[in-house]
Amino acid sequence: MPLSSRAPAYSFDQIPIDRPMPLIDRKRIIGSKMMISHVTLHKGLKVATHHHENEQISVVLSGRIRFSIGPADAAKFIELGAGQVVHLPGNVPHAAEALEECVLLDLFSPPSATTGVDAQGGNRNG
Repeated sequence: MPLSSRAPAYSFDQIPIDRPMPLIDRKRIIGSKMMISHVTLHKGLKVATHHHENEQISVVLSGRIRFSIGPADAAKFIELGAGQVVHLPGNVPHAAEALEECVLLDLFSPPSATTGVDAQGGNRNG
């Protein structure tokens, strides 16, 4: 859905929703060196502890989310709200729980076809 071929411009309104697991609505733009996901996490969503080689930056646009950083048995917890950001270096174990419906922009580098939520399964197309 790019608007131009040399320097594509996109509208999240025109990107189909992907549902990699229950309680997540996601729209992704995947480039050659990074990707961005516009993600709605519905209240109660829990993403189990996982890690990936991708560096991840999560920007909270609305709502509240709790991240668990580190191995499950020694994790530190942080709660974020609108306007706050967490930077997750590659291979750092992390988990998340939507305390209320929240909208995030997740940036990943390098891009990959799957992320932690994809590995946990679910309905990928709708």
